[in-house]
Amino acid sequence: MVNETAGGAPAPDAQAETGPVLALQNVYLKDCSYEAPNGPRLDGNWNPQINLDLHTAATGLTPELREVVLTVTVSAKQNDVTIFLVEVKQAGVFLMRNLDEVDAKRAIGSVCPSVLFPYARAAVSNLVTQGGFPQFLLPPVNFDALYASNQTQQPMTTN
Repeated sequence: MVNETAGGAPAPDAQAETGPVLALQNVYLKDCSYEAPNGPRLDGNWNPQINLDLHTAATGLTPELREVVLTVTVSAKQNDVTIFLVEVKQAGVFLMRNLDEVDAKRAIGSVCPSVLFPYARAAVSNLVTQGGFPQFLLPPVNFDALYASNQTQQPMTTN
């Protein structure tokens, strides 16, 4: 089979090599911590105030591979007393080839965290449940909206 089309245009396979590529290579739990200062001593009035913080960071491993780390921090307080505090750093290695700067930033700020979040959500849920508390599920997060909001709040700077 010939890898050319009429007129000498590159075949779709050749275009795939020059087109943008974003591919997950590996997912892993990089770090986690769980604290329950008073243990699961629950009175009948279980209605904690939950605080959720999200942070994304990326590190270049090679020119085409980046480690993206989604940090999810969840704290639960009841009557100003900390019930539990969980921090999960869910990481993934992503192949990023032929992405311009704007697409790479969007991938790191939106697409990659969207891929990593279900793993982090499961880890948080497992830690809280294993700590003796009722099942805890993080709500879905719209990383596209968070990224767009962050872009409008922070003007782009050039170096």
